[in-house]
Amino acid sequence: MLTHKELLRQEWTRFLRPARLIALVTAALMVLALGLLYAFGNHASCSGPCPTDPTGPDDTAVSDQFAFMHRDLSREGGITVRMTSMTGTITYPPPHHDRIVPGLVPWAKAGIIVKDGVRQGSSYAALMVTGDHGVRMQYDYGQDIAGSSVNGGSVSEQAPVWLRLTRAGDTVTGYESSDGERWAKVAEVKLAGLSDTAQVGMFATSPGDLTLRPVGLGGVTEQVRFTQAAGSFDRIGLQGAAAGGSWRSGTVGEMNATDWEKYHQASGAVEQDGTFTVTGTGDIAPAATSGGRPVEGMLTGLSLALLIVLVVAVRFAGGGSGGREVEGGAPLTRAVFGARAVVVGSVTFVTGLLAVGLVVPVGVAVLKSNGVPVVGLSALTGARVVLGVSAALALAAVLALALGAVLRRRWLAVLVAVSAVVVPYAVSTVPLLSDELAQWLLRVTPAAGFAVQQTLVEYPQVTAHYAPSAGYFPLPWWAGVAVLCAYTAAAVAVALRRLPQSGERVGAPADALVGEPA
Repeated sequence: MLTHKELLRQEWTRFLRPARLIALVTAALMVLALGLLYAFGNHASCSGPCPTDPTGPDDTAVSDQFAFMHRDLSREGGITVRMTSMTGTITYPPPHHDRIVPGLVPWAKAGIIVKDGVRQGSSYAALMVTGDHGVRMQYDYGQDIAGSSVNGGSVSEQAPVWLRLTRAGDTVTGYESSDGERWAKVAEVKLAGLSDTAQVGMFATSPGDLTLRPVGLGGVTEQVRFTQAAGSFDRIGLQGAAAGGSWRSGTVGEMNATDWEKYHQASGAVEQDGTFTVTGTGDIAPAATSGGRPVEGMLTGLSLALLIVLVVAVRFAGGGSGGREVEGGAPLTRAVFGARAVVVGSVTFVTGLLAVGLVVPVGVAVLKSNGVPVVGLSALTGARVVLGVSAALALAAVLALALGAVLRRRWLAVLVAVSAVVVPYAVSTVPLLSDELAQWLLRVTPAAGFAVQQTLVEYPQVTAHYAPSAGYFPLPWWAGVAVLCAYTAAAVAVALRRLPQSGERVGAPADALVGEPA
């Protein structure tokens, strides 16, 4: 009886056939060729350097645009206001996109803010009323803490809302009240490195609203509509402000470039009889892709590579259950299957590692040289994409190997493997299916494992098209990998259960796999 080491060496030798090696090289070249074609085919449309998103305290891209009525604030102090109303405008709403109507989009924001200067991307903490998400305390772009519901978020149909922010060094605390007497703490946050003199005041902003319109078979077009929000404030109390200072009206980021702002309602802040009205557009939040290309675009050849890998793995099974024969007339046993699983998984992992590990950095460099912005990619996230995609390919190959060992016909094993992995992945990541069906497929099929390639982050407070065709998988990367692992483990368990142990006497069945020997 062969030792485990000898068995691995034997199966490794059997794997090294020219046809298999050519197939795996072809799979790697598919990833490289289509990924680089994507990178070289994208060019910036700007006449000069393209504008880039500001970056927040953690160096990730952010949106930071709002109207601001502000004053200097020392290390100890705060602001208290009564917000009496919040109104807004939505231009060209659906279904016909031909009207301008009053209204607030769900994440329109107006309230009070402490900010480390007026530079875009600087640290901040804000307490706000939103269009449809109640009172929120948000800070440093990605952090969002819920306060009260405030009747669905609007203060225009009920009593005013009182808001308070206090500062003690780097710590900012938010409170809300319905009467200015009884206060409820919303949150306490720390803004590391907040300047001794920060800016405090009232703000308003409103992100563009997104309309998705069906086009063709499962496709959609995105239309972003300009929106604007205005908040009115009185009963303003300020502590810790610079002596002799005064309120200053301004904006963070550019405004007043649209026809609506030029000819109807300018963004900015005004004061009349002790009431401040701040009107603005934009957002204070993590940036969506904002025209930048995610690294997932360099993996367009993954579907074809995956198809090749699955076919190779099924054919390498060389036999099925019930003692089907492999090369040399020896039955396919559990030990032989285990050795083959190690070989096919290892070779597929290395193939993916070489292909993805090359196309991602080269593709990113090409895009940047073409003036195309790329969605931020940390070294840790890049390593997760390269190693994770390679591991997902290896797991899929072992799954296909197990199917080849269990099912009675090689063609049937290939059909099942492709239908379970390649088809859901391919049709879900292009606009061929409805968003709901695509998300369902990527939750319950082995294709969920390829969520490991996702670098885009879904933020509840950011309006975007969160669909697989736009680069968003419905499961976190680790949960998707867990789904693929579960399918692979189940298939391997069935194969081991049905295969004989080494030394068992088994008869060669009449329905053994036909075709090229393994």
